[in-house]
Amino acid sequence: MEVRFATEAGPGRRVNEDTAFAVGSLVAVFDGVTQPIGLDTGCPHGPAWFVQRLAARLIEAYLALPTEPLQPLLASAIEAVRGDHGGGCDLNHPGTPAASVAMLRDLGGRVEYLVLADVIAVLDQGGEMVVVADRRFEQTIAGVRQAALVPGATGTDDQAARTRWATEQKWLHTNQPGRYWIAAANPQAAYEAVTGLGCANRVALLTDGASCAVEPFGLLDWPDALDLLTVQGPAALIRRVREAERADLHGSVHPRYKRHDDATAAICLFDREER
Repeated sequence: MEVRFATEAGPGRRVNEDTAFAVGSLVAVFDGVTQPIGLDTGCPHGPAWFVQRLAARLIEAYLALPTEPLQPLLASAIEAVRGDHGGGCDLNHPGTPAASVAMLRDLGGRVEYLVLADVIAVLDQGGEMVVVADRRFEQTIAGVRQAALVPGATGTDDQAARTRWATEQKWLHTNQPGRYWIAAANPQAAYEAVTGLGCANRVALLTDGASCAVEPFGLLDWPDALDLLTVQGPAALIRRVREAERADLHGSVHPRYKRHDDATAAICLFDREER
C-alpha cells in the first residue's frame, strides 16, 4: 500500500485542528470539532490538542496490538486520552474536545474501514465509487443547519451568533443513542462507528474540509476527485477547495459556518499485482 496525504489549516487559522498518519498497514485522518468563541466546553484543552493526543494514542494501541479490529483500537485510544486530560476537565460536558475519525487497514486482499461522524472514505472498486459515510450526523442536524446557514452571511456577526446557537443545539444530540456519535470522552463511540470490509484499487480518506470539493461544492465528481488525488496528489484537491472558498468568501454560493475550514486528504493506492 502506498499512502499520500496532505493536511492544511484554513487560511487565517493559527492551528490545524485536523491531522493524519500512516503507520504500518493503518491509515487514519481526524477532524477536530471547532467550538465557537464564547462557549464553555468544561475543558481548557482545544480540538488541536485532542486530535494530536488521539492520533498518538491510536498509534500506540495499533503498535501494541496490530491485528486488533479497528473499533477496539479506537476505543482504547479514546480511553487513554481520557487520562491525558488530567483531573480538571469536565469530560461529561457535551462540548468536551472531540473529533471525527476515518481509519483504514490494509489486509492484503481486502481493506478494513471505520468512519465516525462527518469524515468519509471513498473506495474505488474497479471504477465503481463506493462512498462510506456516517449519515447519522447530517440527518440529525439537518434542521439545525437549515436554520443556521444563511447565504451570504459567512464571516458576519449574525452568522457567528447563529453558529453558537447551532453548536448548542448539536450538543443536545451528541453521543446519544439514536442520534450521532463522535470520538470524544466516551469509548462507546468507537463501537457506534460505521465499519466494514471491502476490496478496492484505491481508497480516499477525507475530512469535510476536503470532501466538500465534491459534496456540497460540486467542483468535481468522485472519479475525478480520486484521479486528482492519485495524479496530482492530495494537496491539489485542497487547492481546488481553497480557490472555491476565496471566490465565495461570504458564502453566497456555498453557505457555510466559516470562510475556510481545515482540510485533510489521504489517498491509499494498492498494487493489483500484489493482490
